[in-house]
Amino acid sequence: MKITPRLNELLKEHGYTSQLQFCKQHGLSQRSVNQFDKNKAFHIKTLFAISSALGVSINELFIVEYDE
Repeated sequence: MKITPRLNELLKEHGYTSQLQFCKQHGLSQRSVNQFDKNKAFHIKTLFAISSALGVSINELFIVEYDE
């Protein structure tokens, strides 16, 4: 199974031109958001903050590909 964040796609869909713009508008740490986007270590609080700011579910933050 491969799980990939789809943050940049969602930011574009919601009219944001950059992660920095999104972070500043919602008071989020750019470092935390960037770590999530790069699929590095991130906190569950970051997922909730991003999903809440975008008005999407946590599941919608990811693309999940299953092995055949």
